Amino acid sequence: MMRLTSLHAGEQRQVSSPFAEGEGPQPPQILKTPVEVQANLRPLLDNHIPLQLRFAERTLRYQTYLVEINREKGWLALDELIPSDGERLMALGEAFQIEGFYEGVRIAWNNRHPAHIGELDDARCYWVPLPDEILYHQRRNAYRATLSGQTIAAELSGKMVKKHLAGKVLDMSATGCKLSFPGNLQTNLQSGQVYDQLRLELPFGVVTTAAELRHVVFDEKLDLTFCGMRFYRISGLTQRQVERFVYQLQREARRDQVTDRFS
Repeated sequence: MMRLTSLHAGEQRQVSSPFAEGEGPQPPQILKTPVEVQANLRPLLDNHIPLQLRFAERTLRYQTYLVEINREKGWLALDELIPSDGERLMALGEAFQIEGFYEGVRIAWNNRHPAHIGELDDARCYWVPLPDEILYHQRRNAYRATLSGQTIAAELSGKMVKKHLAGKVLDMSATGCKLSFPGNLQTNLQSGQVYDQLRLELPFGVVTTAAELRHVVFDEKLDLTFCGMRFYRISGLTQRQVERFVYQLQREARRDQVTDRFS
């Protein structure tokens, strides 16, 4: 049986500010109040985050999305499963676990209730009760800046890659970055593998470093593969270049935040 685990199950944690500095990775926490549960599910809905669904006692993972939260009735709706053979298991009422990643946070929960097949905006969906608790795990130890208004090209290559993969950077911290690549690369890339050549075209020069693939998710609707990378044995010079770029993005984000507050 799948279980949500916590170092201190009785503790609850509020989401920290994205501009908090010097904050290391936090132990997993179990959030139980309805306000906390719904507040931390909302970003998965609003940002169309791909979710991984796994049925109990089965190894195959399915992709879905959170498409609705009905706070008044206490229900949430999940999109159709990819691959579609998961619909049979859903119809059988099998228990499942869902996890998603948003801004360095792993959010996961269990569902042991039968799903009700329905429709939302003329598309099939699955209604299940809002979870009584969710696992919240802040795993980053560095500020991560989202790139907007500029394109940073990325290329993954080396002996562990059959051919060069060209993509772009979505966000970056001093310790890693999130990349997107066209097409489905889930069978080509392996979580936990260290790739010896990650090339990033930063505004003030190209940097190259090895990087570990922390997680990989394919979004079928966008036809994009999203990869979370952690820099591996990065050189001092490359580290300083990355930190310089992240600091620049952080300053711009703070300035924009202040401007929005007083505009």
